[in-house]
Amino acid sequence: MSTAELPIPIDHEQVAEFCRARGIRRLSLFGSVLRDDFDPARSDVDVLAEFEPDALKGAGFRYFGYGEELAAILGRKVDFCSRLHPLILARVKDELFPVYERA
Repeated sequence: MSTAELPIPIDHEQVAEFCRARGIRRLSLFGSVLRDDFDPARSDVDVLAEFEPDALKGAGFRYFGYGEELAAILGRKVDFCSRLHPLILARVKDELFPVYERA
């Protein structure tokens, strides 16, 4: 799958700026946004953020706004997480679709 095949537009520069400003080294999509059952009218976008070491030090409550900030960039509700339960991660790790990776 390529970014062009996604059912939502991705502004790579805005996403990269968002990630760099927050110390995110990799941002990946998973879930229905990558499948045929994605409903543009109702589905949210599941996102897994992998942070640089110590990037969350001092983030405090700002962390809880990251999903809303990313939602404004993507134009739809985002389910933002930086950790997944090991059983869920095992189910989705092969489908993770990176939209940003620090060079």
